[in-house]
Amino acid sequence: MLGGLVLIFLDRDASVPGGSLWTGSNLLSNAASLGVPVVGGVLASRRPENAIGWLFLAAGLSLALSQFGLAYGVFALKVSAASPPGGRAWSWVGNWAWVLSLVWLAFALLLFPTGHLPSRRWRPAAWVVVLACAVLTAIPLQVATSAWADPFSETAFNGGTLGLPFLVALVAAFVPPLVAVVVRFRRSRGDERLQMKWFVGGAFFVVAALVAVNLSNSLAISVLLSLALVFFLASIAVAVLKYRLYEIDIVVNKTIVYGVLAAFLVAVYVALVIGIGAAIGSAHNPFLTLVAAGVMALAFNPVRTRATHLANRFVYGKRATPYEVLSHFSDEVAGAYALEDVLPRTAQMLGEGTGASRADIWLVSGTELVDEATWPAAPGLEPVSLSEADGLSVPGASRTVAVRHQGDLLGAISIHKPPGDPVSAVEEKLLTDVASQAGLVLRNVRLVEDLKASRQRIVAAQDEERRRLERNIHDGAQQQLVALAVKANLAQSMVKSDPDVERLLAQLKIEAQDALENLRDLARGIYPPLLADRGLAAALRAQVKKSAVPTSVESDGIGRYRQDAEAAVYFCALEALQNVAKYANASRAVVRLSASDGNLSFIVEDDGIGFDVGARGYGTGMQGMADRLASLGGELRVRSVRNSGTVIEGTVPAEGLGSSAGQG
Repeated sequence: MLGGLVLIFLDRDASVPGGSLWTGSNLLSNAASLGVPVVGGVLASRRPENAIGWLFLAAGLSLALSQFGLAYGVFALKVSAASPPGGRAWSWVGNWAWVLSLVWLAFALLLFPTGHLPSRRWRPAAWVVVLACAVLTAIPLQVATSAWADPFSETAFNGGTLGLPFLVALVAAFVPPLVAVVVRFRRSRGDERLQMKWFVGGAFFVVAALVAVNLSNSLAISVLLSLALVFFLASIAVAVLKYRLYEIDIVVNKTIVYGVLAAFLVAVYVALVIGIGAAIGSAHNPFLTLVAAGVMALAFNPVRTRATHLANRFVYGKRATPYEVLSHFSDEVAGAYALEDVLPRTAQMLGEGTGASRADIWLVSGTELVDEATWPAAPGLEPVSLSEADGLSVPGASRTVAVRHQGDLLGAISIHKPPGDPVSAVEEKLLTDVASQAGLVLRNVRLVEDLKASRQRIVAAQDEERRRLERNIHDGAQQQLVALAVKANLAQSMVKSDPDVERLLAQLKIEAQDALENLRDLARGIYPPLLADRGLAAALRAQVKKSAVPTSVESDGIGRYRQDAEAAVYFCALEALQNVAKYANASRAVVRLSASDGNLSFIVEDDGIGFDVGARGYGTGMQGMADRLASLGGELRVRSVRNSGTVIEGTVPAEGLGSSAGQG
């Protein structure tokens, strides 16, 4: 075909029936025909067991023989002064070989898309097609042979209108294939129906154009046939690419890239060497050849990049390519993002890479699958029990793939595709590949969740132990000391005669009272009853009265919160105040309590000597504060500058914490 195009350029001034070969309709027809062997080569290389690709290749070869034969015949018999041999033979081939492309096209329609007849009952119809194609081939062959002496007569050249017998044979050859296409379409369901829908439209369009061109070989009809062929090939491309009929995305992608590069190199060479060379009268100027080589070398990589982008947009649309999805996912696994961001970003890449309307990442929690991340941002789906998710089929999802690591089921990924856009084989493989790599990520997420839960259990156990000790002290030793003080007071009132005994009892009463106060202070330090009764502000105000550094409490009108949150803020604030008293050398301190943006917060600020946080890091006390807050999903921040004091700030998520009456 390329050789034929070159010869058409050389034949541009030759006169043949209907005008010059160098016409818009003829060039459009030849350009459209280039798609036939391209489609055939791709299909045959990808699915060699399917006859469709080979039939398209045969049709492409027939068109190539016809185009080259006609162009060479014109060149040999009308253009070249040297009269190269074989002009009449090639003209004879060109005048009838084109009809073979119709034969192969008829059989391609009959066998599409499986490469086999719809059923054994279609064998008689196939024989009808065979006989019709035999007649179809014989008529142009006879016309071309009879016109051997004048291969460029109106009748012989490219057929013309071949009469009623040819038209009848043409209709007979294509009616059974079109019926087969319609039958397959009516029987198809789901993905296959969407594939066949495009092919049916293209097939009827091209057959109608073939009948029309046999009735009238006008310029308009020739253009119509070219457009029909382009539409037919485009319908196959849509069926192949959009619905992955033959799963040849990568092959088509690379074909587009190399095709664009080849066209670029040819265009540069023709423009610089042939075009400029012809203009200056030096068609073989070595300097122009060198310049062309330099331009090709400099522009090759940018053109390749643009061609790759063009091919990706053509094959995958606006969605990311499977390679890009896997590459980005690998970056995330390697630590490009924080662990808590990996799952939402993975869901986003899956959604964009598959064209899904929704993508979800699920984690196994006990006997359920829990929706951990969703794209686009939306409320998570209801948990799915593992028994209900038999085979890990999330209700409503187009596809669900299990995520495992070392044989353990850790979660799943699911996507929801729009109606009419089923999950393709390429998208299926992408989901499987991402799921195989996501196992380690979900394992790490589970470890983080387990660590957080472990922290919460440890802190809860510590607080429960504090409350138990406080109750034991209050109900046990404290009551005993109170009883001892009462008895000592009673004994003192009964003994009046002996001053020494009276003095000893008075001393015993004082020591029992001191022991009782110390025990109460110890109990308040373990878990203050005031915190449980009246809340944070009241409990902290009671404690700061005993602080060695003058301290005020600003509560900003906060209410009551969950017991573990109040305990975390209380003990962290006390730890911070102890650090102020021990190390800050401060003259004053302030504790601020607030609740905003869904967080319960505290700030402990002093005007002491400060310290270098980067150099010293967290000590044991502050690390304990950070761990306690982290167990509830909060965080600790420390800001300090030498000789400018220290600010310790902590927050705890307040969602789900019920506020109650205000505090006194």
